[in-house]
Amino acid sequence: MKGYNRLEQIMDYLKSHNLVTVDELVSVTEASPATVRRDLIKLDREGVISRTHGGVTLNRFIPTQPTTLEKAQKNLAEKQAIAEHAASFVKAGDAIVLDAGTTMIELARHLTHLPLRVITSDLHIALFLSAFKQIEVTIIGGRIDDSSQSCIGEHGRRFLSSVWPDIAFASCNGWDLEKGITAPTEEKAALKRDLITNATRRVLLADSSKYGAWSLFHATGLEALTDIVTDAHIRPDVREKMRNMPVRLTIAE
Repeated sequence: MKGYNRLEQIMDYLKSHNLVTVDELVSVTEASPATVRRDLIKLDREGVISRTHGGVTLNRFIPTQPTTLEKAQKNLAEKQAIAEHAASFVKAGDAIVLDAGTTMIELARHLTHLPLRVITSDLHIALFLSAFKQIEVTIIGGRIDDSSQSCIGEHGRRFLSSVWPDIAFASCNGWDLEKGITAPTEEKAALKRDLITNATRRVLLADSSKYGAWSLFHATGLEALTDIVTDAHIRPDVREKMRNMPVRLTIAE
């Protein structure tokens, strides 16, 4: 097999598995262990993978904010399951905060039957929910981020610091037991931190494909949350480790 084809095969396998061993890649590529190790050294030098004691994983650093359009069709079934379960946390009369993002849009679709006060940074969510008379919608204001069509900046942060919602639902591009929730810009990280600070219940909605990914700026550790809702594809070792944490992990089937 030509080298570039073998590298592509390794990359494809890494994309569908969180952590893989050299033995697994030998089996997949039908190459020798020495050849696979040389390929991994090359990928490591290029910054494509990270090597750990347990094997290798894709380097999942996210340098920039993906657009709403780019995210809309990714892991849609998982996002819908997460949103449906998260909607069960909300009761009539609640004041809630919805972060920006496609999972949050799915959550908004499950809340239209309730009388609520909704605060959001997301223009799509604000426009959608404003069509329902029993829902009072407030948008936090500030500068509009063109990638996510959501509000960012000091104006929104000041507003969020002045409210005490029943539940804040946060989204993310990446989450991790060690790194927590991160964001591609300092502004987005600060806003995400303020979004959950005053809420009684602080819930992260994040599908399993985002686990292990990270960006440059730290928003908050997972210990600041009361709940995480993810899907059934989350790794067993992550589930096991989270049993010892105060945050409640819920798997949306």
